[in-house]
Amino acid sequence: MESSIALWMFGAVFIVLLMGYPVAISLAGTALAFAFAGQYIGTFDESFLEALPNRLFGIIENDTLIAVPLFVFMGVMLEKSNVAEDLLENMSKLFGSLPGGLGFSVILVGMLMAASTGIVGATVVTMGLLSLPTMLKRNYDPALACGTICASGTLGQIIPPSIVLVLLGDVISSAYQQAQLDMGIFSPETVSVGDLFAGALIPGLILVTLYMLYLAGIAFFKPAACPPRPKQSNDQSLLLDLLKGLFPPLLLIMAVLGSIIGGVATPTEAASVGAVGATLLALVKKRLNVTQLKNVCQSTTQVTSMVFFILIGASLFSLVFRGFGGDELIEELLSDLPGGVFGAMLVVMLVMFLLGFVLDFIEITFVVVPIVAPILLAMGIDPVWLGIMIALNLQTSFLTPPFGFALFYLRGVAPASIKTSQIYRGVIPFILIQLLLLGVLAAWPNLATWLPSVIYG
Repeated sequence: MESSIALWMFGAVFIVLLMGYPVAISLAGTALAFAFAGQYIGTFDESFLEALPNRLFGIIENDTLIAVPLFVFMGVMLEKSNVAEDLLENMSKLFGSLPGGLGFSVILVGMLMAASTGIVGATVVTMGLLSLPTMLKRNYDPALACGTICASGTLGQIIPPSIVLVLLGDVISSAYQQAQLDMGIFSPETVSVGDLFAGALIPGLILVTLYMLYLAGIAFFKPAACPPRPKQSNDQSLLLDLLKGLFPPLLLIMAVLGSIIGGVATPTEAASVGAVGATLLALVKKRLNVTQLKNVCQSTTQVTSMVFFILIGASLFSLVFRGFGGDELIEELLSDLPGGVFGAMLVVMLVMFLLGFVLDFIEITFVVVPIVAPILLAMGIDPVWLGIMIALNLQTSFLTPPFGFALFYLRGVAPASIKTSQIYRGVIPFILIQLLLLGVLAAWPNLATWLPSVIYG
């Protein structure tokens, strides 16, 4: 009886979300309504709610989560200082004379912006505003242009340092310790955000390479879909302009990521370096004033508040869910599936993929992952591999028509001449590429686990 109520909670949350209420309030409000109703009919123990203050205090004390506002600040500062615009302009000069050159530039700049911002919506919107008009002006196939922008914009899910990986790393770490305690291991091993950053590097670079190969194939077989830029004679200073535009943000990203992977700094310390570095970069480019700084701080506060408000709502939801025996029900369902570990992993990936149509990565990370991850990890699944698979899976979900978030973001900034069907058609090859990478990573988990094992032993 109680465990079935836990499933009804999920259904109620979806109904409330579809009614348009904010995610954090939907999670917390639904949980409280079910808790009070369960207490009234005698199916819920109110002592579960007494653990909420400790949960909230744990969120406040969590050093890893301090990296979130700092990484957000770094990304917003780089966005406001027009770093992406400079990069795209210089990259397009470098590759523009090649068929598909502008597309290559969009993918590479999207990769660098993903590593800088780690926020899918910001990257897709920025790249859409900057590159889509130029690509259409240069007679690119609209579907190819839209697909390239959406795909490169979602690289923020997997290219470190990514906010997605910071949040996912923190949740996976807690789930891994809980799984080991449930197995009777009272000196549990730990997994860090740095492990996930290192694990995401190789799959992320493989994904970018596959994108580039696909675009090269289109340029070779259908050159009319991505024509080169006309030759220009004023490109003598191209190399210098490229170095000036590319080197500072690249150095900043390498400093942040290298210090984490190298064990020199924690994610929080590295994030502070990134925030200060992005501010200095904006000052050097003379694109920072008091108004600009105020806008950056406001945007950072809004995003950070949203993340932590959702985290608080998700903490309350998971407490009530466990109080109704939902975790035991999920464990029974996954354990009884045919195919053992493979069957359980497949079902979880499929459910997360579908949830990605209606929930952002923050809600899925805070609500779904804490419920299913301890069960999967107790089955012997590697925590780093699980984290990378989840990130890639959600990235694919955010690209998939008709509900993918990246598609909505681009639709919002695309000109009226672009049909929604063209956006959908353009992303399909990139979805297939990501599904291919998911399959490869499932077959060879070492692609995600080898680098962390080498770096951290």
